Amino acid sequence: MAIQHAVLALLARGPSYGYQLKGAFEQAVGPQWGTLNIGHLYQILDRLSRDGLVVAERQAQPVKPDRVVYEITDGGRVELDRWLTEPSPRSGGFRDDFFLKVTAAARSGEPAIVRTVLSNQRGHLMRELRNLDGLRRRAEDPVVGLLLAAAARHVEADLAFVDDAESVLLADGSALLSRLAARPVVTSTEDAGSARAAG
Repeated sequence: MAIQHAVLALLARGPSYGYQLKGAFEQAVGPQWGTLNIGHLYQILDRLSRDGLVVAERQAQPVKPDRVVYEITDGGRVELDRWLTEPSPRSGGFRDDFFLKVTAAARSGEPAIVRTVLSNQRGHLMRELRNLDGLRRRAEDPVVGLLLAAAARHVEADLAFVDDAESVLLADGSALLSRLAARPVVTSTEDAGSARAAG
């Protein structure tokens, strides 16, 4: 869980409390991440504390309720070092809502549906790219600028996939779409074997 490790990284710089960590996280990662829910942050801190990666100390305040200050443990530093030295696989693999829409549109056999799905996605991605570019130009922190540039590259890759889908699915009129729509629906492994045998 990346946020857990990001919190450990913030605590490696020194002890801190919930709202201070929330502000430090949001400043560090920039606007493309969005705000960090304080309730979720406290759940993460409770889990880190339960796992022995941080220790919590309640500090009395003169007027406000007690403040809980968190500090990373030696075990927390070991876990942070382990996380930093491992490569990061895609968190969701390649499962994506848009991939499923392309699949459904292609198997409908209707070029108009494919064009609509691809056109709507292209428009959405272009707006997202403009937004990221504006945020990147206004970013004062070079790391935040770098993260925004990385987010923009992901959007550019998604745009390239839209172009690829358009060129493959719509290049030959509707011949490919007709073949895809005509394929039988396979409901089990037995049916898959029958469909292959039938050719």
